[in-house]
Amino acid sequence: MPKTVKANSSQINQVQAKTCLLLVLWYLGADKAEVNKSQVTKRIVAKKHKVGDYQGIFEELEHQGAIAIAKNKFSLSPQGVEMLGEMLKQPEAQFEGTIVGTWAANALLKWIAHLDSAVSTKVVTDKNETQAIAYGSSKLIASYEKFQPVALAVYEQLNQDYNLDHLVPIYRIRREIGNQVTRAQFNEWLLEMQADDFFQLQGGSVEDSAPDKIEDSITTEFDGLRCYARLLKS
Repeated sequence: MPKTVKANSSQINQVQAKTCLLLVLWYLGADKAEVNKSQVTKRIVAKKHKVGDYQGIFEELEHQGAIAIAKNKFSLSPQGVEMLGEMLKQPEAQFEGTIVGTWAANALLKWIAHLDSAVSTKVVTDKNETQAIAYGSSKLIASYEKFQPVALAVYEQLNQDYNLDHLVPIYRIRREIGNQVTRAQFNEWLLEMQADDFFQLQGGSVEDSAPDKIEDSITTEFDGLRCYARLLKS
């Protein structure tokens, strides 16, 4: 049976009451700023109960570090937000009665959106971290020696992702490395990698002869336009 606390001869479902209290605090923004106690109690105290019936629950959550109470104001700690997430997963976390308050429905919708946002943020963060590992770093590349492994990693990744048969467009390499190097540095260091027999830079034209892609390739005084890189050694 769900655990209850007895207060002033009234039986209160502890899990439901705690969940409801934490949810309304989060909904009102108590994790960012204090909220008045009256704003909370008018939403969670059922008609058959009194505010005093919940005092034991307030004190227990405060003792657990989930909430803080000061001068009739509540605030919600990060631990309290985490506790709310866990309690919402419990079967006992149900609303009593046949009518659910508008605030509760809106709070749950907001919580679902919050979870979706957290998942999306994690996916983007994980993707960025993976790319940073694959391409070396998102910081500025300060030397030719540091440019080499980044260019090689980008080449390999592009070749694998797009099935380029070891003929990778130079404009793609430039755009993946992005602002980690200047345009002049990219040109100089990629040509130096050709001189060191890492790459063979080949002519031709890009797939759709787009001016911006040609501009992001490399043009030399003697060899003319170089559009593709072929790996000679890794």
